Amino acid sequence: MEYFVQQLINGLTLGSIYGLIAIGYTMVYGIIGMINFAHGDIFMIGAFIALAMFLILTSVLGFAFLPVVLLIVLIVSMVFTSAWGWTVERLAYRPLRGSFRLAPLITAIGMSILLQNFVRVSQGARVKPLPPQIQGGVTLFEGNTETGAIVVQLSYMQLIIIVTTVVLMAGFTLLINKTALGRAQRACEQDRRMAALLGVNVDRTISLTFVMGAALAAVAGLMFLLLYGVIDFYIGFLAGIKAFTAAVLGGIGSLPGAMLGGLLIGLIEVFWSGYFTVEYKDVAAFSILAIVLIFLPSGLLGKPEVEKV
Repeated sequence: MEYFVQQLINGLTLGSIYGLIAIGYTMVYGIIGMINFAHGDIFMIGAFIALAMFLILTSVLGFAFLPVVLLIVLIVSMVFTSAWGWTVERLAYRPLRGSFRLAPLITAIGMSILLQNFVRVSQGARVKPLPPQIQGGVTLFEGNTETGAIVVQLSYMQLIIIVTTVVLMAGFTLLINKTALGRAQRACEQDRRMAALLGVNVDRTISLTFVMGAALAAVAGLMFLLLYGVIDFYIGFLAGIKAFTAAVLGGIGSLPGAMLGGLLIGLIEVFWSGYFTVEYKDVAAFSILAIVLIFLPSGLLGKPEVEKV
């Protein structure tokens, strides 16, 4: 039982990171019907910006108070990563918005490769480490097993990740449902041409959607960096594929579905690694996705697409 609870905590933590990245996929798809395969690499860039800013503040400028350092790192990484997201949309996707549907997909894959190799060339291919910054945790309970004592612990870093994810999810839900930008996004999701006729600035709405998704990816990048302590140029591809899988599993186009899918993928990976073998954790995740889509083609919380005639 103790081992199960510990794996549950680990799975929720990993799933929270996947869920934040998946929201970026599902927001873009919901409005323009395009899978932004470069979004995982935006997450990777956010992690590198966070690492660079952290080293500048601590090693160069001599800041020592960790809460202030992390707050500055978070704000700066969100701003610069959002700028990257806006630039990618403005230069690579907007000119192809009216073309045949395969062109933006190819461009998205090309942008992913470009961003990966840009970081590899500029920062090097070796992993970039960061010593643990937030240590300690809360011991929930202890138990004994046949192999010895086991302690169930919720680390402070895991608690921060889970709480941050819940707060951001609640904030984005309110933004989509209660603000003018959210109404514009929902209008563009239903019919971009009609939304433009009614006065919605479609280009600005889509750009802001990319910016919001990139900001969430920056938060996920910082949390990934603090949780695991190592990053490289390839983490965006792996995390991006997992987050895309989470978005499809939960229902592409649904924000709650993206978060639910992220949590499920994280739990599947962690439990499979803990009870079976770590080599096949990805096989298990994609197998569950295939099984769900057989019976629920729109995902767990997705809605069937209605074709307009």
